[in-house]
Amino acid sequence: MTRYLLAGGGTAGHVNPLLAVADRIRRDEPDAEIVVLGTKEGLEARLVPARGYELATIPKLPFPRRPNAAALRFPGEYRRSIRTVRSLIRDRGIDVVVGFGGYASAPAYSAARAERIPLVLHEANARPGLANRLGARYTPWVGVAFEGTRLRHARFVGMPLRVEIEELDRASARPQALAEFGLAADRPTLLVTGGSLGARRLNGTIAERARELTAAGWQVLHIQGGRGELSDPGIEHYRLLDYCDRMDLAFALTDFAVARAGAATVSEFAALGIPAVYVPFPIGNGEQRFNAAGVVEAGGGILVDDAAFLPGWVDSDLLPLLADRTTVADMSARAASAGVRDGSDRMVALIRAALAGADPGRP
Repeated sequence: MTRYLLAGGGTAGHVNPLLAVADRIRRDEPDAEIVVLGTKEGLEARLVPARGYELATIPKLPFPRRPNAAALRFPGEYRRSIRTVRSLIRDRGIDVVVGFGGYASAPAYSAARAERIPLVLHEANARPGLANRLGARYTPWVGVAFEGTRLRHARFVGMPLRVEIEELDRASARPQALAEFGLAADRPTLLVTGGSLGARRLNGTIAERARELTAAGWQVLHIQGGRGELSDPGIEHYRLLDYCDRMDLAFALTDFAVARAGAATVSEFAALGIPAVYVPFPIGNGEQRFNAAGVVEAGGGILVDDAAFLPGWVDSDLLPLLADRTTVADMSARAASAGVRDGSDRMVALIRAALAGADPGRP
């Protein structure tokens, strides 16, 4: 029996690939022992136990970015977290640590190194986070979701996807999806989503052009997320939701999408051959622009700055594109060419190679 410690969390971008890998391990090795390391504040505190996995927690410890009292406390607190994880590794007989980035990962990487057990990383973003940049110094076993990710020892494995996405048969699921959302069978569907946090510019622009989009023969499934600031205008063929628990069914209907460029969103769209306009989150380190670069280069997506995604752009660019069904179909095929559905299998294969002590060779 193999004992795994999967470390990561904070956001869905870290938690979802972690859970996808955990699910694949559990499917293939029913007797495996899986412990997830996270924090009490991150999404993992809710999602991991709900999925049936044991969650061990350590304090949330952001890396200090300016000299202050927190920076002075950081070294001692970090060492305490490492000691906690080392004790967990010894007490539970952990065979391998698998990290996905986030606050809980860095202490786990240092602990794995100190305990001299295999360490395997997965980096979901095209621009790596701080924890994984540290961890990649300790191990040759580094999987990345996007080609060209600049991380030591990186090898492309793709994004581990939720099984309901990985195994989605869009055609078979379409009747159930139409019933779920109350949409028409004879219209193409434009999916609009800013993710769980929402996207004010994206939401506002689409809402302003809802009548024009539906008049063009499309139906709009608009999942606004965030604080639910929009009110349903009651336009025929325009469906506004605050949240969606069945994104697999939403994807089953989608012929084109407008979305942020989070790593999971880009990977899921590409895996399913969904062409999209990507409107990267304008704040942060710019990773969303890099996440979309590969599928945009393949011709399966279009990148638009948040500041430029205005009603005038919908009129001048999006509506003419949606009217050209041949181009939409071509973009779908090009998106699929940039996607993979077996990221979970590839990542688990990397973990098994590390456990076997195989020569990592050249990525």
